[in-house]
Amino acid sequence: MNVSPASKTTESLQDLRDSALDDLARVVAAAGDRAFRARQITDWLYKSRIQSIDEMRNLPTSLREYLKQHFKIGGAEVSHVARSADGTRKLVVHLEDGEEIETVIIPTEKRVTLCISSQAGCAMACEFCATARMGLHRNLTTGDILAQVFAASRELNSGEELTNYVFMGMGEPLANYPRLLKTLRIMTAEWGMAISPRRITVSTVGLVPVMERLAADMPVNIAVSLHATTNALRDRLAPINKRYPLEQLIDSCRHLPIKRRDRITFEYVMLAGVNDSPADARRLVKLLAPLRAKVNLIFFNPFIGSDLNTSPRAAVEAFQAVLLNGNLTATIRESRGLDIAAACGQLYAEQHRAAFA
Repeated sequence: MNVSPASKTTESLQDLRDSALDDLARVVAAAGDRAFRARQITDWLYKSRIQSIDEMRNLPTSLREYLKQHFKIGGAEVSHVARSADGTRKLVVHLEDGEEIETVIIPTEKRVTLCISSQAGCAMACEFCATARMGLHRNLTTGDILAQVFAASRELNSGEELTNYVFMGMGEPLANYPRLLKTLRIMTAEWGMAISPRRITVSTVGLVPVMERLAADMPVNIAVSLHATTNALRDRLAPINKRYPLEQLIDSCRHLPIKRRDRITFEYVMLAGVNDSPADARRLVKLLAPLRAKVNLIFFNPFIGSDLNTSPRAAVEAFQAVLLNGNLTATIRESRGLDIAAACGQLYAEQHRAAFA
């Protein structure tokens, strides 16, 4: 992290929550203070989750003034909360530059999952995803990503606690890899948020080289957004397949350094008359046979402007039966938050909704 000259406007100051412990060690050294102060700062940022540098009461005044000259604590705010009948809550998070992103709290009987965005918009152009209609506005900073966790924590009901974290919101996480990796380091480090990596899942549409880096760098769960069993169809549904076709993707998955007890999760959106036939199911069994794989079958969640349709439940259950008979682990993921456009594939920042009209 570079420490810039003191003559900065508030808007141009770096967000202190973009900092890992080693970044802060360099900041503290530049300020002429003692090394243990870096750990005190991470405690304030990621454990106490303070909103102002002035709240860091155990830091000397000189260090706090130095930090205020060079840094800020980002001002992301929740501009709207939509509440579903099933308990799901969608938060529209307003960032300092005017961008808006969405993050979703998903409570179930046994856990409370947070669906996190990694980009404002997305460049992957997947046909079944509303976020693709935005295009890519920008990568989120580490501070932007963490702001979603902090904002969601403030919106929890009495007795609720976030237990799981999935990077399945707006954007392709691996297309923002340096910031994603720093976020994961902060989330999982003992000096950070101390979240078990096993409670974090990163979804990717198939950026093969970066997927391999993630598996080597961080022991989080990986979910592959698959959705097709032929290159011709996947080229259409997920155009990244033209760069990394199915054969390359599956071969990469075979060689990921995954622990023996773990399975790679494959997400498969069920599209009526497109990818939901018994033949598709049989091809999926054959495609994933070399892997320890789990398949999540996901109902397509409609959005304005899409010509795709949701597979009937009977077709999804028949598809699942073929996978189970083929010795695959296969579950049907029920849609949550559908009535507030918070379900899988529906996230699209509120300020852009008029584009669907």
